[in-house]
Amino acid sequence: MALDASTFETLIPSRFISFTIPHPSCSNTALRVAVLDSPLQPNDVPRVGAMLVPEGREIDWIFSTELGHLQLLLSSPEISRLILIGNNFKEGTLPFTPHVYHRPLECSLHQQGFEVWSKPLLLALSPKSLFKMGIPEIPILSYVDNLVCSVVVHQCVGIHVGEMLVEDVEIENGGGVLRHGREFRRRLRFKRMPNLIQTEICIVPVKGGDCLDGVCIGGNVGFVPDLKVLVHPYLGPMVAGLVLNSEYVEQRIQNGFKPKALCLGVGGGALATFLRTQLGFEVMAVDNDREVFRVAREYFGFEESKFIHVVVGDAIESLKKLVCQGKLQGDCELNGFNGHLVEDEVNGKFDVVMVDLDSSDIKNGVSSPPLEFVRKDVLLAAKLVLCEFGILAINVIPPSRYFYDNLVSHIKEVFHELYKIDVGNGENFVLIATASPLVFSAGDCVNSFLMRLKSVIPEAYLKSITKM
Repeated sequence: MALDASTFETLIPSRFISFTIPHPSCSNTALRVAVLDSPLQPNDVPRVGAMLVPEGREIDWIFSTELGHLQLLLSSPEISRLILIGNNFKEGTLPFTPHVYHRPLECSLHQQGFEVWSKPLLLALSPKSLFKMGIPEIPILSYVDNLVCSVVVHQCVGIHVGEMLVEDVEIENGGGVLRHGREFRRRLRFKRMPNLIQTEICIVPVKGGDCLDGVCIGGNVGFVPDLKVLVHPYLGPMVAGLVLNSEYVEQRIQNGFKPKALCLGVGGGALATFLRTQLGFEVMAVDNDREVFRVAREYFGFEESKFIHVVVGDAIESLKKLVCQGKLQGDCELNGFNGHLVEDEVNGKFDVVMVDLDSSDIKNGVSSPPLEFVRKDVLLAAKLVLCEFGILAINVIPPSRYFYDNLVSHIKEVFHELYKIDVGNGENFVLIATASPLVFSAGDCVNSFLMRLKSVIPEAYLKSITKM
């Protein structure tokens, strides 16, 4: 279908158009062009930006879907229209092909004179209002990440999260690709949030040993999860919050009880598994999608056991059910929790509640926790399932300053003390709230649990906790 020349003369919030054009340098191939207008109207002269799709990643959801395009646009809030240009991909290549991506040394489009032939195209795709001051320069934005190579190893559809994929990747270690310090990871991603990594864990070659010669993503050597460390940026800081009630947790252990954790949001199960295997917690893991649990078991080393219990259900509703359950003496069963939380001196309450939930609506950007969680009744429910010196740890990706301030205000109204860790990636914060005033010097008294915590969590996280 031919496009009218006037189609792009005006900005229409959230309008998305994609089409193909002949490649100007290669007659046998085509280019895919996608144009997205920001959901927000500009206050003055609009700005248009263009981005080249990294060669070899044309079928990546980040670049091939409208939601991925939207997240790229929202990451540059000053841009009113974002134009993506890349080699055309075939629709039939999705949902699954074992395509192995290797980062090229240089994009072939650059080699074929992109800057020269693209200018007339970009000007034709720009709104009229951009020309008020003459012929504009359209900036070419770069997409940069640490991905060296990748292969999708599994794709499936969950009843709630929709399409998801598991991919094995090799990433840059530090300032560049270190062949003697190579890092291999396994990631879980959802199509509804293409640019957000839901879970990331270390993986190691099945053949073992330190020699990685001949080992590559998509090759003949398989990989298995290495669950001894947390590599997802905000999970370490979330666990670091346990330093605040480490003395109390130690007392519980000395009295013969396992510390208990409630994990709201599971993904690949890295956090729940780490709390169980590295810190000895008994864990209840809640997620609303059964398929997510299957993927966690098959690809991320997550295992249900006597001390890891699975609840398939809505996190907030499950939290409220736990509150009701706590009011019914002697009833310790919830959706298959199997009564393993025996009645003890805290009546089955939790030493920590870990919240790793994100909004299902990303039209205004990634948001964590979802807006439904930022309510006093929900925060009060979280407090009620905690034991006296329990803590609430929340992964926060604030879509706006108002969202963040509102969350902080509500938490301070419900909980006694509030602490913060800036993850340092420009995106995540971890908020840690205490159910009661701390009556001991958090982290200052050396105990076995604290020593164990310090042995598995970087000291920088433990020292970066600041009171708000």
